[in-house]
Amino acid sequence: MGQKPKSKRERVSLYEFMERFDTEEKAMAYLEERRWHGQRSCPHCGSVETSVSSHKKMPYWCKGCRKYFSVRTGTLMEGSHIKYRKWMMAVYLMSTFLKGVSSTKLGNDIGVQQKSAWFLAHRIRQGWVNNASQFFGQVVEIDEAYLGGLERNKHKDKKTKKGRGPVGKEAVIAVKDRKDKKVKALRVESTDAQTLHWIIIDTVAKGTTVCTDEHRSYSGIEKHGFKHETVYHSIGEYVRGEAHTNGVESFWALLKRRYYGIYHRMSAKHLQKYIDEFSNCINVRQLDMMDQINATIAGLIGTKRISYREVVSQL
Repeated sequence: MGQKPKSKRERVSLYEFMERFDTEEKAMAYLEERRWHGQRSCPHCGSVETSVSSHKKMPYWCKGCRKYFSVRTGTLMEGSHIKYRKWMMAVYLMSTFLKGVSSTKLGNDIGVQQKSAWFLAHRIRQGWVNNASQFFGQVVEIDEAYLGGLERNKHKDKKTKKGRGPVGKEAVIAVKDRKDKKVKALRVESTDAQTLHWIIIDTVAKGTTVCTDEHRSYSGIEKHGFKHETVYHSIGEYVRGEAHTNGVESFWALLKRRYYGIYHRMSAKHLQKYIDEFSNCINVRQLDMMDQINATIAGLIGTKRISYREVVSQL
């Protein structure tokens, strides 16, 4: 499906959104509808033999396994003490703000501490999967970028002392489908030929035209069944007919604005999550605003709980 024109997308203001969910009951009911579609089932055993309970936090009871549950049970919201309305507001902000929302700003907006907002944001990111097609086709653009602080600006004990340029930065590879404008981006340990060829084989359908710059690691991808077009930036060539990487370079420009302007720093161990967050925002831009939000909710309710300890210890 091609990009939907901006003028055709249905928008919902933050004010209108919060008017729809002006009570906890409405927010909870909406999440329940998105999860169970009118047929409530037990997240513990799957039984539909459930009833309403008088439990303060677990409003439902399963007759099969005799356990209490709520719409949070078995999801990324499980164990959270943050109210449903605040969850919904956080989902709105993170799903629709293309340039991102810092945890400090998110905490101020929804009325929680920065630490709670940081954990909540990471749980939402955990629910996002790159919703790009399994295989890109026809024409794709591929490019690499390096994210992180300059080596010369780092504290003495943080410097790698291995050289200049991209040394000490994190390498990221992005693949963009020129027709659907969807993106898949991956943090990589190396930009050697073996790594880049593997990403192309795993992401791009054979027979596709692959547009790249003159990075030597892209050489030889023809032997894997791809058509290869190269533009030579070193001699001032940026467009040659249909051969260019302008689309994926626009992705880098927006990502770097988010990196340096909003988050200022992304730790290496969480970098892929931030990249997935931005890729998701790009990939759902053509959808109506409520569909963007519902895509995020689907990730929340379709992914099991992750603890704070797991988030801070992830490599």
